[in-house]
Amino acid sequence: MEKIASFTIDHIKLQPGVYVSRKDRIGAETVTTFDLRMTSPNEEPVMNTAEMHAIEHLGATYLRNDPEFGEKIVYFGPMGCRTGFYLLIAGDYTSEEILPLVTRTYEFIRDYQGEIPGASAKDCGNYLDMNLNMAHYLAGRYLDQVLLHITPDRLVYPC
Repeated sequence: MEKIASFTIDHIKLQPGVYVSRKDRIGAETVTTFDLRMTSPNEEPVMNTAEMHAIEHLGATYLRNDPEFGEKIVYFGPMGCRTGFYLLIAGDYTSEEILPLVTRTYEFIRDYQGEIPGASAKDCGNYLDMNLNMAHYLAGRYLDQVLLHITPDRLVYPC
């Protein structure tokens, strides 16, 4: 059986960044999958599920309400390895083109106050497993260490 594309990326060299993971054609439309890598794989602790769950709820809510990209958002959710998130957008985009959107999203998560959208038994299958304070911390860390000072090597997967 062939390896899927995401398993061919050298996770030893991979650092936090914003990467185009793949581009898929669905009929006449292109869907671009972005790897929003928040932690260094196999070098630092992975994120816990509670903060990832809070980031997922806040990020998905923000992205789907964005005036420019909202109708193009296909999916925002966690990676199984808990080192980041996948963002799928209808259209053919580069990392540079969506960097402002990703930055706005993580600023929203870092600064969000109040009840997490969808954090109720009626709306979510595991609504008690959320940690807003750690979501704030991790979003701020991603902004400070990556998004606000991103370098070209953090926009293209390492060879």
